[in-house]
Amino acid sequence: MRHPHLLQLPQLSLIPDETKPAPTLRTAIINPPFPNMSLMRCERLKFKQSTMRHYPLKRSTLKKPGFDWVQIALLVWIGVLGAAERAAAHHPVGGRTPANVWEGLLSGFAHPVIGFDHLAFVVAVGLLAANLVRGGFIPVAFLLTAMVGTGIHLLAIDLPMTELAIAASVVLFGAMLIGQYRLDYKVLTGLAAIAGLFHGYAYGEAIIGAEMNPIAAYLLGFTLIQGIIAFGAMMASQLILKRWSENALAILRVFGLAICSVGVMFLATAIVG
Repeated sequence: MRHPHLLQLPQLSLIPDETKPAPTLRTAIINPPFPNMSLMRCERLKFKQSTMRHYPLKRSTLKKPGFDWVQIALLVWIGVLGAAERAAAHHPVGGRTPANVWEGLLSGFAHPVIGFDHLAFVVAVGLLAANLVRGGFIPVAFLLTAMVGTGIHLLAIDLPMTELAIAASVVLFGAMLIGQYRLDYKVLTGLAAIAGLFHGYAYGEAIIGAEMNPIAAYLLGFTLIQGIIAFGAMMASQLILKRWSENALAILRVFGLAICSVGVMFLATAIVG
């Protein structure tokens, strides 16, 4: 028996009707499945659909940091051309032995800069030392043993295969930059110290036959300029690692590739010539 004063609720069937299509988000918004669905909920669904339509999810289009092989090839070629012709590093003051303190100091400043193999190695030492604990010991060891190597040359003690060892040291340190090998600072300090003997021995060629004052000024000059270059490269590498952390390894690898190309050219010249 029905009571006319009671609210008649619609009869809902729990069995799905296969003849009707499955409700979608749009049909659910326009025609709510339940008569008592609140208007606020419908508006919420409309906002969600509008957001999905205007701001679709897209796959990130950011490119991963990598190499521009054209630029790297040009950089390697520049390094090869720069290293192809040896500079007159053994006699920076017009091919003569320094006769006074000023000429000795000038010759000391010029020798590590004019010699591309020496310059490349000093830069590599600074770059490798930047990301190591107590990395400052690496350039210090190189600077000290370079003076010892110059003294060995002045004492007329023969150090065999000097040019070959110098070129090999440039290739080795450049390769470590390319491969990003994290060696212990003690190992790198030892390698830099050994290389310093050969680099210093080559420096001694420019000061043979000079008096004591020009020799002292020469030692001071090349030690200062190498320290400035090495610790400058070390600070630059730390800045790169801090400000461009995502691309820092790629940047250091490019430097390592340029350094290694210089070393390969000098190594080939030392073997052939």
